Amino acid sequence: MGEYGVAPGQRVAIIWDSSSPVEALKDLVDKIQALVGAGNRVSVENVNQLSQSAHKESGFDVILSGMVPGSTAQHSAEVLAEIARILKPGGCVLLKELVVTESGNNRIKTADKLLTALTLSGLVEVKELQKEALTPEEAQSVREHLGYQSHDLFIVQIEGKKPNFEVGSSSQLKLSFAKKHGASEKPPVDPATAKLWTLSANDMNDEEMDLLDPDELLDSEDLKKPDPSSLRAPSCKEMGKKKACKNCTCGLAEELEQEKKSAQPKSACGNCYLGDAFRCASCPYRGMPAFKPGEKILLKENQLHDA
Repeated sequence: MGEYGVAPGQRVAIIWDSSSPVEALKDLVDKIQALVGAGNRVSVENVNQLSQSAHKESGFDVILSGMVPGSTAQHSAEVLAEIARILKPGGCVLLKELVVTESGNNRIKTADKLLTALTLSGLVEVKELQKEALTPEEAQSVREHLGYQSHDLFIVQIEGKKPNFEVGSSSQLKLSFAKKHGASEKPPVDPATAKLWTLSANDMNDEEMDLLDPDELLDSEDLKKPDPSSLRAPSCKEMGKKKACKNCTCGLAEELEQEKKSAQPKSACGNCYLGDAFRCASCPYRGMPAFKPGEKILLKENQLHDA
């Protein structure tokens, strides 16, 4: 691999901008043509016209952008995306750009932001190769073309590669459909492991075999009879429920049913206890002697239904 990562027979694109000196651009083109050999293998494109160019997808092995000495080219997201489009899978990009040390400038990026922009464009193995201060000629070119004058400017050289596949390409996955153990099948057991956890009759009679008496594992607290109330689950009533559950097992349903049956009918007129002379025609107490107010009177089932 020769200078700029260019080898004989490769197709190379050189991207320049209006700040690039003409003689420096011509010298770079001549040098690259000598490296790749005879044939129409070098293309020269202006950075502002790259998106409108007719270059086909994956057409170049190497792309050099901003590599002309004295260039102040700024690479937008659209330019970087186009560079990634026309680069072959596995191809290399060598790029130089003017950067600032601290963010805050809308036109000039920091080195970290430039690395991120190259990664987002689809390139991989993006890395900074070198960073150098501006020469007096380059500082003058920045003032003329960008109108920016500061001492926090540097030029960084960055390399990136395109992944070894085309955008939108597909590949068949090799899946293994080997037969697996079903849910009902038991996994195979290692005989050595099974033997380790198995006791035979000889082992039980072996005097050297130290076996624990299970009764020794119980203390006095374990032998106490538990309080029946502690074993009973809390009833619906104790849990603050006013109605029994659908499948009540705590007895609340039976208790409510009994209360319903034994509930004293409420008098509509308030005169039921005085006797039949003061009772309504539909009074359930008709035919019964007078009683004291509040006295519990047991009515027959047929009397309640008739009422």
